[in-house]
Amino acid sequence: MLDKKLTTTDHSRDIAGLKYIYPVLSRRAGGLSIGINFNINNACNWRCVYCQVPDLSRGTAPKMDFFLLENELRFFLDSVLKGDFFNQFNVPEKHRIIKDIAISGNGEPTSLKHFDKAVDLIGRIATEMDVLPESDLVLITNGSLMHQASVQEGLRILNNYHGQVWFKLDSATEEGRKKINDSRQSNKNTRKNLTISSGLCETSLQTCMMEDLSVIEAENEQLAYLQLLNGLKQDQTMIKKIMLYTIARPSLQPEASQMNKLDGDLMKQFADRITSLGYQVSIST
Repeated sequence: MLDKKLTTTDHSRDIAGLKYIYPVLSRRAGGLSIGINFNINNACNWRCVYCQVPDLSRGTAPKMDFFLLENELRFFLDSVLKGDFFNQFNVPEKHRIIKDIAISGNGEPTSLKHFDKAVDLIGRIATEMDVLPESDLVLITNGSLMHQASVQEGLRILNNYHGQVWFKLDSATEEGRKKINDSRQSNKNTRKNLTISSGLCETSLQTCMMEDLSVIEAENEQLAYLQLLNGLKQDQTMIKKIMLYTIARPSLQPEASQMNKLDGDLMKQFADRITSLGYQVSIST
């Protein structure tokens, strides 16, 4: 591994010199998050304007080398648990804890052909090495492929390992998703995917708020978002938490110059409106 300091602002996928595994000091998790990148080809079915992935392209995750994934995960966990990883990367004492293993990376992870097999492999190794259940197993997803059988089976497996889904919801309107995520997903499918996700595994929402380019600041957008949350409650669709956050690192998309971090007070005002509906809310600025 390379001798480099790990910080909350550096989420480089190759910092550890591995193909699928990368360490992150997560400001939201408050410790070491072990990222797993299925989309090593920088391909995603969405193109979010705040995305920090270089040379992002439209597409799906490439074929997985499961043998390499297993070897890298075992090697990395051993380095953290028994080796000198924390010293080598100058990790502060307060962050020297594995908070979670996060299936995330450089694109939509559920686009992997054998997604369910990958989730099971990760969960099995992490359990065998006593990382789970003390740490969390998290899937960070845009939720657009919840209709696929392998994705649903993957969520069932994730739930068996007491994992959780962080479901991206930057807008509750079709116009907002087109602007922020470059997605044409309908409101009907968004709600359907949320229902599928929460029915299979504990699910929280992740919402990015930005100055200038963000749509969620607009009153009509906030009302649509609150209306969606109300509808989910009426349908008894269980959402554990709403996680509001703003950009922490520069976007690598053409719209980068049009956005800045959003003021924390504005985020809190929106959080208060969500809290009034009975939801738990967290804010990362």
